[in-house]
Amino acid sequence: MLITRLRRPVLGLATFAALLAVGAPASSANIFTDARNDMVQLGSPIGDGTPFLPVHKVASPPFDAVPRAQCGPGANPEPSIQGRVPAGSATNGLWCNMTMVAHEGNSGGFKTFDYVDAQGHECAFYDTTLLFPENAANIASSGIGVAVLDMTDPAHPVRTTTLIAPSMLSPHESLNLNAKRGILGAVSGNPGMYPGFVSFYDVHADCRNPTLDFGGVIAPLGHESGFSDDGRTFWASGTAFTSLTAIDVTDPKLPVVLWQGAVQTHGLTLSPDGNRAYLANPDYQDGDLTILDTTQIQNRTPLPEVTTISRTTWDRVSIPQNAIPFTRGGHPYVLEFDEFNASTLNPEGDADDVGAARILDIAKETEPTIVSNIRLQVNSHEDHAAYNSEVHAGSLGGYEAHYCNIDSKVDPKLAACSFIGSGLRLFDISDVAHPREVGYFVAPAAADSGDYAMSQPAFIPSRHQIVYSDGNSGFYVVQVDPSVWPQDGA
Repeated sequence: MLITRLRRPVLGLATFAALLAVGAPASSANIFTDARNDMVQLGSPIGDGTPFLPVHKVASPPFDAVPRAQCGPGANPEPSIQGRVPAGSATNGLWCNMTMVAHEGNSGGFKTFDYVDAQGHECAFYDTTLLFPENAANIASSGIGVAVLDMTDPAHPVRTTTLIAPSMLSPHESLNLNAKRGILGAVSGNPGMYPGFVSFYDVHADCRNPTLDFGGVIAPLGHESGFSDDGRTFWASGTAFTSLTAIDVTDPKLPVVLWQGAVQTHGLTLSPDGNRAYLANPDYQDGDLTILDTTQIQNRTPLPEVTTISRTTWDRVSIPQNAIPFTRGGHPYVLEFDEFNASTLNPEGDADDVGAARILDIAKETEPTIVSNIRLQVNSHEDHAAYNSEVHAGSLGGYEAHYCNIDSKVDPKLAACSFIGSGLRLFDISDVAHPREVGYFVAPAAADSGDYAMSQPAFIPSRHQIVYSDGNSGFYVVQVDPSVWPQDGA
């Protein structure tokens, strides 16, 4: 049920079904501006507001590319500047200190996860959908639903089932896993947002055969999501609308809305204690990192209040995608990453201002500072202008960032990022002030399609492996050469 503070009724199933039918345009080229996706017409913001804070713009380190990876024996390196993959050059793939272990499927979406259940079974999950229902019309694609893979033999993943609850058919960027409790969740989304049909699956007992605990319209809108580390709270964000919902999943079969906020965010990640939420606000003019105090949500205070601690932006911001908190030597940081470029949402933005990624120092959370930028040479203004038109990845995106992840939230050594047309890129962040590229993997691609690396990767540190998916070709298991995987204590 919904608490009484929710200021407008949740959209019903009939409305959901109707919007699902029309919400995806015939072509994804105009998905951000198509009138059918302009849900702002729904009316005023949904839920409680937070005290307004102005956006504070901070100085940035140089936007130079990080040092380029030095490839070891057996590499098939990129043929041009760092990050550029000319048409036809990746027919057999490109690799540098990273090699393919396995491949499954022929399409991919936005999230990948690796998980070991209570019985010791290892599974992987990935959404196969970049845009639903357009993908369903592609008879060459297996891109319907969320794939469940048995990873008993990582070199030969076996698909055991495909999840097809409404939110799993069209999760957009909301697929999320809480490993502590073994809950796989998602809220229906599209490039703007869908009505918030939420599903929770139990993967703890047998990850190879998830069981549906709940499915229903419990959030007003959906697009992205977040999970508290303790697995008690699932957050659904509407992204293109000011809608953020905190859902209690203490009993995932009986989820309850704790708070509904008139807050805009793309993706969000919670602090380990659940008392802070790090939001990537995609506002088309002033995208920013927003830090919220979510203590009352975490403590289950009746009629909780959520307050804004700070809002921080920077030069060359494009569309903030998500922000991951971590500590290095006990000092708090955030890895924030933008998607696409500054003109994707803003007609007045510069198409060659690529957001890419950055590390922020949040020790003084009211005034975060930027420590370093994580960028490729092809993300520079001049090179992006020269080469981005050659990318055949898809109707959106080119030589730009989309999703990143880290190998640990405590003293991480590596960050892996999907850079769309540039493939999967690996960075050593042991020295947060001086990140450097140490490897890359560009999936084999037909000359007329190219790579479409959009998914958030997942690390398997015990094997020095990474899993991710490419929109045009499916799920991959990639081996990282031990020579570039920093040792413990590094």
